[in-house]
Parts: sequence; structure tokens; C-alpha cells
Amino acid sequence: MSVEELIVAPAQKAAPRKSAWRKLLKDPQAVVTASLLLVIALLGILTPLLTQLGPNEVSLDAINAPAGTAGYPLGGDQNGQDIFTRLLHSINTSMVSGLIGTSVALVIGVPFGLIGGYCGRKVQGVTEWLFSLIMTFPGILMLILLMPVTKGDYRFTMLIFGVMLSPQIYRIVRNQVLGVKNELFVDAAKVSGLPDLRILARHVLFVVRGPIIIAAAFLFGSAIGIQSGLAFLGVGSNTIPSFGSMIGDGFLNLYTAPGQFLWPSMLLGLITASLVLFGNALRDAFEGVRPKPVKRSIVQKQAAQAGARKSAGPDSLLRIENLAIAYRTPSGELKEVVSGVNLSLGGGQTLGLVGESGSGKTQTAFAILGVLPPEAVITRGSITLDGKELLGLSERELRAIRGRSIAYIPQEPMSNLDPSFSVGDQLVEGIRASANMTAKEAKERVLALLKRVGIQDPQRTYNSYPHQISGGMAQRVLIAGAVASRPKLLIADEPTTALDVTVQAEILDLLRDLQAELNMAVLLVTHNFGVVADICDRIAVMQNGKIVETGQTLDIFRNPQHPYTAMLLNSILDETTVRTDAPMAARDTVRK
Repeated sequence: MSVEELIVAPAQKAAPRKSAWRKLLKDPQAVVTASLLLVIALLGILTPLLTQLGPNEVSLDAINAPAGTAGYPLGGDQNGQDIFTRLLHSINTSMVSGLIGTSVALVIGVPFGLIGGYCGRKVQGVTEWLFSLIMTFPGILMLILLMPVTKGDYRFTMLIFGVMLSPQIYRIVRNQVLGVKNELFVDAAKVSGLPDLRILARHVLFVVRGPIIIAAAFLFGSAIGIQSGLAFLGVGSNTIPSFGSMIGDGFLNLYTAPGQFLWPSMLLGLITASLVLFGNALRDAFEGVRPKPVKRSIVQKQAAQAGARKSAGPDSLLRIENLAIAYRTPSGELKEVVSGVNLSLGGGQTLGLVGESGSGKTQTAFAILGVLPPEAVITRGSITLDGKELLGLSERELRAIRGRSIAYIPQEPMSNLDPSFSVGDQLVEGIRASANMTAKEAKERVLALLKRVGIQDPQRTYNSYPHQISGGMAQRVLIAGAVASRPKLLIADEPTTALDVTVQAEILDLLRDLQAELNMAVLLVTHNFGVVADICDRIAVMQNGKIVETGQTLDIFRNPQHPYTAMLLNSILDETTVRTDAPMAARDTVRK
């Protein structure tokens, strides 16, 4: 069995993907409450077929008529109206009220919640102020005061109520997005060149859909309750059948004919209780399948950037000059984490950016991609790709470069794939974002790429979800997506750290082959000198945000000039390693 077959074998035994809707079908509470709501809604829809009288039709013979009276199965009320007919019409009133109120709240709250959570502080501040202002208005009092405007029409009243419900949806969505937007698969979609609107609609919204659905179930019940409450108070048109007006009339006649009060109260209670219980079932189902957030050290996002502008030389594809990146301390001062970095990388070359964790190498890579955190400030410097300055470009301009001229391979392959979509769907999405082609053409290209990166069964991998493939296959998938547009520069951030030794070697061989085939430059961000020795032409050693040594790989391995470089090299050698050079202590003695 080949190595690839060994990798694929565990994935074939992966448990089938569980759907929230399947869990709902197996939940007795969800099935019972949904069935009750469906039956009640059908009764309302079939009202014309089930009744012979109008909701406001009055008969003197039916005043306080007992249940079972001919033509009045539930009896008549104190006004001589058929209770059964008014109940069915009240169902329609309540359902329309719930639909209008919930729909308006969702239409307003969801988009603003997505924008407020995903965009920067200024946009978030504006949306926060707007919905805080809406929340200051007293709900029921506003509905009563606006009755002259709505003219008692409950539909307009519920429309206004939906606007007043929207802050609840907004806050739920915004808080969910604040967590989801930092997921690595969202950053991977951004780096692949997808527009923000596409990321929000497909990746972010899909993940936060669970809380939205749950909130909608509860708000539906709230809208029905408010409409009934207003009708009970006598606010609005008295010709519209409503549970609230029926309960109000029955309450006045409670001791004479208690059924007039009980029937609407019981049906209203059944509807609202079913909605609450169904909302609880939805919460349990969706919380069970939502992907767990991945902790990360750096939140990727483009920063507002400023700095000197210098042109790259003709022999350099990528040139970084005097780059400095800073963050504000609690006292308000700027503290540099990257200081005065100078790098150059020619076409077809491989440069290893080496250093310990926290040295600033990943921050430098993110600055090239334009995905630094919003808190980061580039205080000076220049980054040019093929002669074009990257610092200061807008997000739209950067999207035209990401996934096309610059590609990115992340450190954690499994975390950079959206668990909600199949591997093929995500690759097709990325390719179509960077190239004008049909879905069919994109699929054919994806299958060819999967085969090119060494996946033996491309169709199976194409149809698989991320949890159904191994880490090695996931890394190959990301490499396939990265090289799809034949980029000039490939940034590989610790591409083999999470893989075992055998798979590491295969991934490095693959990168080397693809580099030669596509003639692309590779910036390899790593702390592993073994990887550097295997693939890199040149090395840049980074310590505390500064480049302390650069040179040809072989020269630095043979004769490191900086003590930090020598320390890193010494740390990878053990007592079984045969050295051809003198240890650091001996060299220092000779130099003295």
C-alpha cells in the first residue's frame, strides 16, 4: 500500500456528517411541536373550507350559545358570533403578525449584524449607535402612539414592531460574527481573493445561521403575543378577529360562559408554548453541529497602512524595504514588533524566513498579503511585488492580487477549510473568484489540480468534507487551491509543522516540483532548519522583529555569522551528528 493510500484509509472510516435537521427529526420535542404548529397553520389556511359563517357575522340566537349548538360547534360569544370561526380566523391573524414582525426583524437585523461584526470599528460604531437608538424607544407605548398613523391595521403595527425587534437580531448576529470572522477558513477565503460580500453570504452567514433560526422562532412567538396583547387592550380595529380581542370579550363574560375565555386562551398558549419548545429544540440541534472555534495567535485583517514608497529593482519580484509594524500599548504608545526589515526575492527563487515563535516572521508575511490585524500600524517601509507598491492599496485592489499574483498556504490545513462545505465546493469557489470560468470548467480544473498534487482519488476528495480527509490530504488540497491561478509568489507559512515526517517530505517534494513547473517564487516562513536546508536557496534569519542575517543557504549552514543564527543551528544538532565545522565556543576562541 502506498503512502497516499495509508493517508486515505483512515478518512474512509470517518463518521458520516450529521445534519441539524436530521437531529431535529429524531428529537420528540421538535417533532411534536412542529407537528402541532403545522396542524394549527393548516387549520388557519383551510378556514374558508371549514367554516360557513364570517368572523364578524352576528346572530341574536347565538348569543352565549353553548357548545354543540347547530352551526356553532364551540358555541357563540356574548355578541352572537361563532367562536369556532373566530378562532380559525384568529390563527391567520396571529400567523400573519408573526411572519411580518419576524421577517422585518430578520431583514434589518441580519445584514446589519453581519456588517457590524465583520467590518472595522468605525462601521461597527455606526451600527451600534443606530440600533441602540432604536432600543431606546418604548415598544408597546410606541405602537399605541402610532395607531393614528397605522389606522389600527395590525399589519402596519407588526411592521413597526419588526423594526423594534431588529436590535435583538442585530446583537445576536454581530456577536456571532465577531467570533466567526477570526476563523482560519474565513481568512483563507479572503486570501484566495473572494470579495467580502461573498465571504459574508456563504461562509460567515452559513455558520451563524443556527442562532438566527433559533432567535426567529422566539421572535415569532413574541410578535403573536404583542398583537394579541394590543387587541386585548382594545387597541386597533375591532373588526379583525384576534385571540386578544376574544380573550378580552371572554374575560368580561367569564362567569356566565367560561368557554368563551378558555378556547382562545388555550389555543394562544399552545401556539406560543410550541414556538418556545421548538426554539429550544433548534438550539440543541444547531449547537451540537456547529464547528468549534479555533484558537489563533493572530487575527488576520488588513490594516490602514502608511509608509515610504520605493520601486523594486528589476531583478527582484518581491522587495521589502525598511518595514516596521507596531501595536499600541495600553498607555497609547506604539511598540514595534517588526523593525526595519529588508528582504528581496527573485522569480523562481525560494527564500526561507526563519526564526523562533514571536520573532515577527508571520507578521511580515501578513503585511505582504495585506491581512494584518486592524490594531496593527505600519509606521514606515515599502513592499513591492513586481514593481507595484502593495502598502496603501484598498481592499478591492488587494483582492485583485490575492489568489492571483500572490497565493498563501497556511500553517493549519484543517482549520483553513470551512467545515460546512465540501472540499470541491471551496476550491471551485476560490478558482472562480480569480478566473472567469463556468462552474463546470472550474470543477474540471479542480479535479485536475487534485490529481496533480498527488491525490489518487480526486473525485472522492472533491466530494469529501474537511473532517473526512487527513491532514496531509488537507495540505495538498490547499496547495492545489493556492497554485490554481499560477501565482508569481507563494507564501508558505509553516506548511509542514502539523504533519508527520513522511508526509512532510512528500509536501516539500510537491512544493519543489510545482515551483519548478510554474517558475514561482516561494517565501517559506518556518522555524525548521531541516525544511530550509531541503528546499530554500537563501535564508533570512529573524530575531525580535529584525533581520539579523541573510545569505545563501549553504553558506549560512557552513559558517553562520550572527550568534543567534549559530544558536538556532546548534539547537538542531545532537550528539550523534557529525559536524565538519568547529563548535561555536571553539570558533570564538580561535577568533579571540
